[in-house]
Amino acid sequence: MSFTNIYTIVIVAVLVVEHILLILSSVLNMRSLNPILPQEFESVFDEQQYVRSQQYTRTRTKFNLISGTMNLLIVLVWWHIGGFEWLDQLIREMALGTVMTGLLYIGSLGFASTILGLPFALYSTFVIESRYDFNRTTAFTFVTDLIKSIALAVVLGGFLLGIVLLLFEWTGTFAWLWCWGAVTIFVLFMQFVTPRWILPLFNKFTPLESGELRESIMSYARSAEFPLQGIFVVDGSKRSSKANAFFTGFGRNKRIGLFDTLVQRYSVSELVAVVAHEIGHYKKRHILKSMAFQIGHMGALFYILAFILEQKELFDAFYMTEMSVYAGFVFFGLLFTPIEMILSVIMNVMSRKDEFEADAFAAKTTGGEESLISALKKLSADSLTNLTPHPFYVFLNYSHPPILRRIKALRTNS
Repeated sequence: MSFTNIYTIVIVAVLVVEHILLILSSVLNMRSLNPILPQEFESVFDEQQYVRSQQYTRTRTKFNLISGTMNLLIVLVWWHIGGFEWLDQLIREMALGTVMTGLLYIGSLGFASTILGLPFALYSTFVIESRYDFNRTTAFTFVTDLIKSIALAVVLGGFLLGIVLLLFEWTGTFAWLWCWGAVTIFVLFMQFVTPRWILPLFNKFTPLESGELRESIMSYARSAEFPLQGIFVVDGSKRSSKANAFFTGFGRNKRIGLFDTLVQRYSVSELVAVVAHEIGHYKKRHILKSMAFQIGHMGALFYILAFILEQKELFDAFYMTEMSVYAGFVFFGLLFTPIEMILSVIMNVMSRKDEFEADAFAAKTTGGEESLISALKKLSADSLTNLTPHPFYVFLNYSHPPILRRIKALRTNS
């Protein structure tokens, strides 16, 4: 690893700074844990459960620090020993052609990353989550999930990557523009495919049966002028005891998914409020705004990438004897780390604002905020949420506002 190369200096510096920020924010977050239960939650958390929630935060934070440190060390060691060049030459000897070589190169790195991350995934699921009574995943489910995820990455990811590599090979100066268009079409296509064919590969979606809950949700959807096509109960309990709800799809594919753990433990009014929050995201066009931002982000990435791929010094920094588009993708990802971190913070700021708006929409259209507040409190207790996160940690990592801020906003705006 030559520190006379400007790209080496920049990439190592940003990776180390990013890790320092992770450590700093994590330490501040653990120090901000308040042993005194907030009064707002006295009816939801008992003393033992509150202590347990703080233990869970500490355990998770320490685990993330260890796994983050190991990931950084693996990247730096692989880079230092010339692993990127070794793998490139190994695959080039197969004489598979540019596109297949690129697919195998990036696929090999991705597969190696998955295998190296497997011990951490196993420990997270079967030790940490089990210790706090969240895990419901069996070994069979874990293995089949892993196989399905790899298969989807190979089929869908390989298809998209192959198209991008072909476009860079065929279209010359305006390759970045063609790639942007192709990836945008793919992303939009996946919005329709995912609800119908991808998500059911991992979970069973059962239409919510007739009864008070279904009628209440459908009645609310009509009053909010939201043409809801389907309400489904998702068997989330086969993996975790944590509850959740989500909205997915566009047009006729719009779906509301309610985890069975949510349906079993929450009242009808609380569930309607949760659904109202999800519908609020759609009515306030949060999903479209987020997608527009992501599409613009991809366009900027491809434009910069087209320039970076011509910089021989970048390939020299990784000991590469030959320049290639596929290796440039990998190195560009490392070089762009600080920009991605900044964009992630911006996305989180936007997301937290959207959550406040969706909360306000739900409170207004359901006739009050108390049902949603009650649901949020239960969700926090059920998942052992950290009730007092440090502002800097929230700024860097939270896509949702801290629960106490959400409750305060709901009561203030009522």
